[in-house]
Amino acid sequence: MSSIKNSPYLPIYFAIILIIGIYTGTKIVSVTSSQKNLFSLSADNYNKLNDVVNYIESDYVDSINREKITKEAIDGIFSNLDPHSSYISAEEFVEINSSLTGNFEGIGIQFRIEKDTIKVIHPIEGGPSKKVGIKAGDRIVVIDSVNVGGIGITNSDAMKKLKGKRGTKVNVSIFRRGISELLDFTIIRDVIPTYSLDISYMVNDSIGYVKLNKFSATTYQEFSDALKGLLDQGVKKLILDLRGNVGGYLQAAIQLADEFLKKEELIVYTKGNNRPTSFAYATSKGMFEDKELIVLIDDQSASASEIVAGAIQDNDRALIIGRRSFGKGLVQEQMNLPDGSAVRLTVARYYTPTGRCIQKPYEDGNEDYYYESYERYLNGEMLSVDSVHFNDSLKFTTPKGKVVYGGGGIMPDVFVPISTNPDYKFYNEVVDKGSIFQFVFEYSDKHRQKLEQYKDFEDFNSRFEINKSEFQKFIEYTESKGVKCNKALIDKSKDRILLMLKALIGREIFDNEGFYPIYHKTDSTFLKALNILSGLD
Repeated sequence: MSSIKNSPYLPIYFAIILIIGIYTGTKIVSVTSSQKNLFSLSADNYNKLNDVVNYIESDYVDSINREKITKEAIDGIFSNLDPHSSYISAEEFVEINSSLTGNFEGIGIQFRIEKDTIKVIHPIEGGPSKKVGIKAGDRIVVIDSVNVGGIGITNSDAMKKLKGKRGTKVNVSIFRRGISELLDFTIIRDVIPTYSLDISYMVNDSIGYVKLNKFSATTYQEFSDALKGLLDQGVKKLILDLRGNVGGYLQAAIQLADEFLKKEELIVYTKGNNRPTSFAYATSKGMFEDKELIVLIDDQSASASEIVAGAIQDNDRALIIGRRSFGKGLVQEQMNLPDGSAVRLTVARYYTPTGRCIQKPYEDGNEDYYYESYERYLNGEMLSVDSVHFNDSLKFTTPKGKVVYGGGGIMPDVFVPISTNPDYKFYNEVVDKGSIFQFVFEYSDKHRQKLEQYKDFEDFNSRFEINKSEFQKFIEYTESKGVKCNKALIDKSKDRILLMLKALIGREIFDNEGFYPIYHKTDSTFLKALNILSGLD
């Protein structure tokens, strides 16, 4: 052995051994490759999904679209998680993210593809779809005479059909639950507003009103500016309207709640299996900590809206008025991928100060999860608080002894049912079928020059009225759209219709500032809050 160690040919021996080893190794690799052994790395580290896609791409009998099958595989993974975790392709990402961060042109809806159908999740406040009467829950089945239901339409395909330059038209037919025939709408595309605040105004000398439609990167600044303006006008009591607000950024909700809560009061905390528990407390900077407040919610108030409502309720800060909120208590984080796509993954649950998670069940799948909101109408919850049933194991108590529940949305302190007055049957039909919105659009377009002569909303509100002749034209218009016109029912609804026509026309001229102050005269939830703050209820 010592002779080998001392041999001058030792480096040559090592080289020969190395060459033999490499040759043998290539033979072994050749054998395993021919057998398509995907387990070339340790079981803990190798990328099975990538290897499977590579195998399909290299050996499948037909050509395949790698990007498409990868997306479908990822979608399959997320379908087994919760309803709010999702994969967003690069093409979809810019469109989806723009509602929180930028401007875009289109018809102004948030939607999702559900059972091969475009389902409207939320018509954006102030956008063209909202103005013509599109509602949450509507299914778009025809776009410009082309059927888009049940054909496997993708998010990107739907966006291409619905987006377009400002001023261009798109005709859609929708299915709306409770109405047998399809409803036709002509929507004029526009720049979609991305602001969070719909309106802030003084209802009277002491009561102010603020409505937020989402929680975006600019929400806190918008709200702060509006609140300062109201304080300058002498506001002493505030109605914060979060109805229809589907949520957004967690931090924006925390900042907003901080304006109403005292220093060191808990706003929200989050925890997850792979995330440490994180607590958010109010600071001393709140501008409205000591003044009267009421928060309005409904079944479309979700996520960040529920954080604010829950913090206000659990700290015994103010009354929550309306109907039970949606029930989303999950926190998503976004991971941007190198190709421009992104993943939004649920990483934690949020909990209100008393410790309740208001996330509603989702074990039965996405369809049942979103359908649950419609079931509330069927089981009578929208009409009676007694129809709401909570699990006693999810009962919590606020510092002042008020009982609150987790496991399915925020239950308001004061319940306000939806209106079912039979006298308003005709009114409800012209609203549900969208004919009142279409009439207003055509009327305002025809009389634009005359309407623009009003110098401001106060001038319009004091002088504008729909005359008898114009009201008759409205009746004839609705009849041409398939609404059965019964004189007795028309007479019972007439005052409400006239007020709604005026509000909608006011919005055409002065945007939301011309709509809400008129519409609120018929808004039962708003009126309930106003009466309580005024000491009349």
